[in-house]
Amino acid sequence: MAQAAPASTAHPGPARSKPSTHHPAVKAKLALPALGGIIYGLWTSGIARHAGPITGWNVLLGVLAALAFAAVALAVHSVAPRLPRELRAAAWAAFAGISFGFIYSLTDAGVLKTVGLSLVITAGVFAMVFYRYYTTED
Repeated sequence: MAQAAPASTAHPGPARSKPSTHHPAVKAKLALPALGGIIYGLWTSGIARHAGPITGWNVLLGVLAALAFAAVALAVHSVAPRLPRELRAAAWAAFAGISFGFIYSLTDAGVLKTVGLSLVITAGVFAMVFYRYYTTED
């Protein structure tokens, strides 16, 4: 005859926890543009100072540049996976070229030099990103 164990000595089963609603990929998707925006904003405000004192306008420019960079990076990161590989590479290349062009224009370089270097950066990023997408997608 089988006897049941007393209730006080019964071992409960493993504790069941609720499934986590936090996804590491979502955190990374938000953290990377935010971190890039912070770095870009600090870099922008540093270049705009021209080795002078820190002013409110420099800080404001840095904050606005950081917000714009992070917002556009997040937008490209969200939209790019739905695009064909050519347009996806072009979107990242345009983002990189425009970002570089703006920050380089703060150095008081000439317009032609700024545009020329931005186009070189854009072409290089396009070639690298397109190659990556072409070789890794089916």
